[in-house]
Amino acid sequence: MKRFKTTKTWRKIKFIGSIVVILLFMYASWSIAYLINPILLRWFGWELTEYGAFLMTGTVGFLILWAIIGIFMPFARNKYLLFYHSIIDAVNRISKGDFDVTIKMNEDFEHEYGMLIDSINKMAGELGVMEKMRQEFISNVSHEIQSPLTSIRGFAHALQNDELSEKERQHYLQIIEMETTRLSKLSDNLLRLTSLESEHHPIKPQSYRLDQQLRNLVLASEPQWAAKALDVELNLDNVHITADEDMLSQVWVNLIHNAIKFTPERGFIHIGLTVREPYVEVRIEDSGIGIDKEHIPHLFERFFKADVSRNRMQGGSGLGLSIVQKIVQLHQGTIAVSSERGSGSVFCVKLPLHMSDRYQQVEKEAYANRWGNGE
Repeated sequence: MKRFKTTKTWRKIKFIGSIVVILLFMYASWSIAYLINPILLRWFGWELTEYGAFLMTGTVGFLILWAIIGIFMPFARNKYLLFYHSIIDAVNRISKGDFDVTIKMNEDFEHEYGMLIDSINKMAGELGVMEKMRQEFISNVSHEIQSPLTSIRGFAHALQNDELSEKERQHYLQIIEMETTRLSKLSDNLLRLTSLESEHHPIKPQSYRLDQQLRNLVLASEPQWAAKALDVELNLDNVHITADEDMLSQVWVNLIHNAIKFTPERGFIHIGLTVREPYVEVRIEDSGIGIDKEHIPHLFERFFKADVSRNRMQGGSGLGLSIVQKIVQLHQGTIAVSSERGSGSVFCVKLPLHMSDRYQQVEKEAYANRWGNGE
């Protein structure tokens, strides 16, 4: 606000200053014309009335004024051209993929074109960040794909050895199958994440029992947690929620499976569901290996793995929590995590009991427009 007031005041000062300069040039021109007018009359031998002399003085004054303007105009014009060329050059560099662009602000044009320059510099910076993220994404995808492919190629080559025992052969085949499954899951997760990040991803909210959904998913994963003799405790309030049941199912499956995966044998998992109007809170707590504090801010980044070796052994791609966060955000909710290495983890998901009607209407219109236009 202060900068706006300063800019407005400065514009008034410049406007008044410009008028004063023009008046001074006019005064100087007419003064010079008044002085040289008698010389011109004697030179040409003219005799003019007082009114004729006045007209001649005015004409000569205008000619002198235009001559002065003609002398100084190229300097001002070149200054503007240099400024415009710097903008055009910056835009051309951005269009060619060079986002390391910063237009230096010229003080003479700051108040007229300051917003334009700031916008271009900001655009270049944001595009540079997006390009860096794109390159990191491609690098991560390439790495995640290359790792199982290298493993498959190595074991496929080993299978060509006729001296392998049947037990070794079956072991290698199991590894190849595991790596192909990992590739398939990576592909599915990439497609799912891309779909969620699209602007028109359809959400189909409906009213259902959230506590029953959580209970059913825990029962469905019983073979996994029973194999590790985990103590799974449920403390679920009876809750009706309006949300996309299938999408939230992906959230709970991912968080429950992570809790099972990273909790050692004979550990415990506690799942709580509490209503805190107008929200509902789901807490999934485990006695697992925990997460280092410095890793927590990056947990929801794509391809981030707090424990690379452990994730790789257990088939993680680093996309699961990114998908979880995106689904929660689409439901106008939040997800938070608290953890320490060796002390387990707590994931807390907070969702509105009922998605806003306006949000649902926007989603429906976007979905209808998308498919109505044949996209």
